[in-house]
Amino acid sequence: MAARQPFTDTDTADEAVRATCDDASICKRFATSKGYWKDPYVQYFVRSVGERKAPEINRGYYARVQGMNHLLDAFIRKTECDCQVISLGAGLDTTFWRLKDENLMPRKYFEVDFPTVVARKIHNIKTKPPLSKPLIETHSTDSLLLDGHSLDSDRYCIVGADLRDISNLDEKLKKFQLNPELPTLLVTECVLVYMTPSQSSRLVHWAADTFHTAMFINYEQKERFLKAGWEHADALDMMTVYSVLPQDDVTRIERLEFLDEKELLQQLLQHYSICWAIKDKLKLGKGQLGFSYISGI
Repeated sequence: MAARQPFTDTDTADEAVRATCDDASICKRFATSKGYWKDPYVQYFVRSVGERKAPEINRGYYARVQGMNHLLDAFIRKTECDCQVISLGAGLDTTFWRLKDENLMPRKYFEVDFPTVVARKIHNIKTKPPLSKPLIETHSTDSLLLDGHSLDSDRYCIVGADLRDISNLDEKLKKFQLNPELPTLLVTECVLVYMTPSQSSRLVHWAADTFHTAMFINYEQKERFLKAGWEHADALDMMTVYSVLPQDDVTRIERLEFLDEKELLQQLLQHYSICWAIKDKLKLGKGQLGFSYISGI
């Protein structure tokens, strides 16, 4: 979770960005192996637990995953699953499979990443039955639409695309039945920080212009969303998010590993913020799509 500078638009820079996919997945694999949260699917993307990670890194990923899951699940529940999710820069994320297990499936779950990352993920899905079976179970026909850089089923779609090319991104998503009229949750986590300000602004504007009822979750400043046409935006630093997560579970994970210097965790989490922006044409209730109703903040 170390801070990184935006890369320039070169092949070398793109390769470095793609490498962050492995970094995050390896850290999540280790944290789940220690019991911070359950993810039975990450092992199919990252075979080895790898070298030990510092306790503050594990707790940082715990806060990040739980914070994102809280907002994601709140949106899906508020729409009663009559929505779609778009994970931009999804990497090897396993959220689709978690939602399937928890009966929180949106109408369709989209993932977008570099074509090389997508090809690798598709290979893992094809060759690992625990990954492919949930797709087949939620699909109405015997065959999936599949090529080297895309896979499409009734409820899950993964697309290889460059987020800097908005017209191509829009074309590919609509090809696979993206519905602009449906309540839409967009998740980017850290992806915008690797784009230039103009590139990321175009992506944020595209989302605001395309969807009438939507929520956008990422680690960014809320001001850019308000300037791009989003009606409402909030942000919290990750230390605050950590403090309002269910305390029984926080107490549990803090017993997993001894943390000698708690200031390290505080410094790490205060360096990051989570932002969520909302357009609410359908009046879902923006006050119930944040952390306020569990924390009083």
